[in-house]
Amino acid sequence: MLKSSLISLALAATLISCTKKSETSNTNTSASSVTELTVGTDAAYAPFEIENPDKTIQGFDIDIINAIATKAGFKVKIVNTPWEGLFNQLASGDRDILISAITINDERKKVMAFSEPYFEAVQLIALPAKSKVTKFAELKNLKVGVQIGTTGDEVVSRLLGKSNANIKRFEGTPLALQELTNGGVDAVVADNGVIRNFLANNTGTFKTLADTSFSKEYYGIAIKHGRDELLKKINEALAAIKTDGTYDAIYKKYFGEAAL
Repeated sequence: MLKSSLISLALAATLISCTKKSETSNTNTSASSVTELTVGTDAAYAPFEIENPDKTIQGFDIDIINAIATKAGFKVKIVNTPWEGLFNQLASGDRDILISAITINDERKKVMAFSEPYFEAVQLIALPAKSKVTKFAELKNLKVGVQIGTTGDEVVSRLLGKSNANIKRFEGTPLALQELTNGGVDAVVADNGVIRNFLANNTGTFKTLADTSFSKEYYGIAIKHGRDELLKKINEALAAIKTDGTYDAIYKKYFGEAAL
């Protein structure tokens, strides 16, 4: 009887010990478990996203998504993803989030969900300082550089014709602007943020031209349809960084002025 009791006590102690270890392990795992989401960005679009020689990625969009992640309580892994494959990577599930100066439009809304807008953009034309062009329509018979698949590509295609040989398409706007520097194109049409950043680094060499035919656009953070909880977290965090001054500080860092 005594032996049986001792065995029972020993077994009970062992079970209690095992239970405590299990509970402790679960607690530690829970405390250290923070969701990491993969973010796709085409890092060839300064100042929104650019890859450094050491392969790190920085830019306005990167600072914004990092600030949102901090507020929302998740981690992000930024992956450089070429523009032409960006949306397919989201659709396949290889990317959880896209942030890459992506214009919100009705066609894209059919295949992905967007956050509230985080940047207001409009197309600008970059021209040599000596250019006589005074409006967008005058580009019709000139060589124009654009980034493949962007709004700049769309508006220039409508003006010149999609298959016009005078449209020079590049994988990134910086490449198109480099071609403008080299004299290979007469103009580049792209988003205002990128063009203004380019002119800031090439003072006096180039000029910009706006056109009343260009409508305002809004950039959004894209995720797959159906991920409603993630979309809610992103929108709440975006609103929070706009309220607490974080957004304005990031905007001023890259564009030299407060957000409108």
